[in-house]
Amino acid sequence: MPSKAEKTLDDLFHETLRDIYYAERKLLKALPKMARGAESPDVAEAFKKHKDETEEHVERLQQVFELFGKRAQGKTCPAIDGIVEEGQEIMEEFKSSPALDAGLIAAAQAAEHYEITRYGTLKRWAEELGMTDAVKLLDQTLEEEKRTDETLSKLAETAANQKAKAA
Repeated sequence: MPSKAEKTLDDLFHETLRDIYYAERKLLKALPKMARGAESPDVAEAFKKHKDETEEHVERLQQVFELFGKRAQGKTCPAIDGIVEEGQEIMEEFKSSPALDAGLIAAAQAAEHYEITRYGTLKRWAEELGMTDAVKLLDQTLEEEKRTDETLSKLAETAANQKAKAA
């Protein structure tokens, strides 16, 4: 392991890759619970769909690790642990309430925004490192994360927020 003074963009890329790999695997466990906890079938379906996409994200990350010449291995990510924990608290505290779906969507969007920042950064660093194949894989996932965020926003704006407010 290089000393702190010797660490480079390669090292930073690898550490961040490990971070998002952990985050994606953590979300694979959380999304089915959120789908089961959702009141609206549309919200539940959005979570199920994103779980399927997340499985693809994990596979793409494994490919990026391979391109980088490293073993796919996560590194504990306190940020995603906290976001998932907040989602669990919402499920417990707002269970059966009209505000549940709005809260679940907000928790899911917190995770999406975290992922968007990580994938955006990794894509840029992969460009800097000349990792063209990794750039393509990271960009594909980044665009899917952005679409999921847009879908969640629409669900919140067209139904969940009004339901929570009207109650």
